[in-house]
Amino acid sequence: MTPDALDRDVRRDLSSLSADNAAEVARHLVMVGVLLDDEPEKALAHARAAQRRAGRVGVVREAMGLAAYRAGLYDEALRELRTARRLTGSQALLPVMADCERGLGRPERALEAAAGPAAQELDRAGRLELAIVVAGARQDLGELDAAVLELQLPELKGSVPPELREAQARLREAYEDALVAAGRRAPRPEAPQDGGPAGPPADDDDAVLWVEDPS
Repeated sequence: MTPDALDRDVRRDLSSLSADNAAEVARHLVMVGVLLDDEPEKALAHARAAQRRAGRVGVVREAMGLAAYRAGLYDEALRELRTARRLTGSQALLPVMADCERGLGRPERALEAAAGPAAQELDRAGRLELAIVVAGARQDLGELDAAVLELQLPELKGSVPPELREAQARLREAYEDALVAAGRRAPRPEAPQDGGPAGPPADDDDAVLWVEDPS
């Protein structure tokens, strides 16, 4: 994999590094994006290598946090994502951070994070992802009916823009799971009304934010 496969915005973030170092960090970040879903331990090794070379670059700490999250190292993931947020000022990974709190057995903190002012900065897709995490935290606390209510969002039905279809699919799947957990009858999935497929649920859209979209 070459640095050219990296998203242009990310390459720009690496411009503060020397040319040789930026190229090497970029290669590691590309490999993180490639390996994250199927081989998280290898992705984590590449993220660590990038961090050693560029620990003050926000996108590198973000990659490290996501790799640790996918590897189940929630405490480390949370530290890295907090650092990335401090460096970049972005709240985009708040849903992942809240889910790290769940992974650490702290669903109450997940709910606190979701109720804070940072959640207001999320885009529509981010708000859907956060709702799924909040519903999971409610389930962790045994609040099964509340989990169902958290997921009763307008995006459950009807059409959404293409960039929201994967999030919609995950929302629907989480809603059905919440209904089952609450002892209710899960509804049959509703077909998209815009003529296009919703697409299979993905584990994490942010997992591929370093790789250039070929389209």
